[in-house]
Amino acid sequence: MRISIVAACSLLFTIGCGKKQKGAYEVAKASGEATAFDALKSDADALWAKRSDTESLKAALVKYESAYNANPTDRETAARLTRGWYFLGDAHESEKDAKNTAFDTAVSWGKRCLAINADFKAKLDKGDAKEAEVVAALVKEDVPCMYWTSSALGKWAKLNGILTSLKHIDTVKAYMNRIGDLQPDYFYHGPDRYWGAYYSLIPSFSGRDLGKSKSHFDKSIAGSPQYLGTQVLVADTWAVNSQDKETYLRMLQAVIDANPGDDPDIGAENRAEQAKAKRLLGQADERFAN
Repeated sequence: MRISIVAACSLLFTIGCGKKQKGAYEVAKASGEATAFDALKSDADALWAKRSDTESLKAALVKYESAYNANPTDRETAARLTRGWYFLGDAHESEKDAKNTAFDTAVSWGKRCLAINADFKAKLDKGDAKEAEVVAALVKEDVPCMYWTSSALGKWAKLNGILTSLKHIDTVKAYMNRIGDLQPDYFYHGPDRYWGAYYSLIPSFSGRDLGKSKSHFDKSIAGSPQYLGTQVLVADTWAVNSQDKETYLRMLQAVIDANPGDDPDIGAENRAEQAKAKRLLGQADERFAN
């Protein structure tokens, strides 16, 4: 059956409202472990390579946090913490509360990551401009922070209801537009993947456009066919709202049958997307009228 407007509004593209999202745009003071930063980060990277295993991922996050405390201006470490907590919630946790905590923590790290940009933080601290109005201060080095913060906020919002999902949609859109300006191919053409979901999931009265959605998804897949998550999202959003069961089944089966590859950047993510595809395939009869 068709998904409801509430469910559609509350998916991937929004941030928080009804329930306040924790975390502030602050950079921590360096601990006394500055000389240990390289070793801590090296240990964390080794564990990150095994992030398909829950305990290895959690151990990596502990090491990355220690590395961040040693050098809180290192964007790569802060971005990895944001992405890592997102991945924990998205791929490893199954209970709502645990997912909520992971995504919330990811957003908190994302805010710290973005605060490394002193110009962006200064504009926010003035208090006379909305967050969405100061994204022009963000630069290409901030793209990972923007992307993973937005992704985590969207997942967190979905778990916390429609009011939570609506308040900050303009901010997330501003982040994604900025990423599109600075690095449109970031994380396997992530901005087009986002807009594909966005135009599928917003209500008709707010501008749902399945044609635009499909066009963005097609661009993302053509640009980065090796990333399986885009096909899963096409099935989960566009195909359901188009009531195109054939595409739903075809996309999910293609993901299940694909070789996830051994690229250290997305091998674990591709395997997680294959697990999602199997779950969604089992829901086909529930999601389509015929």
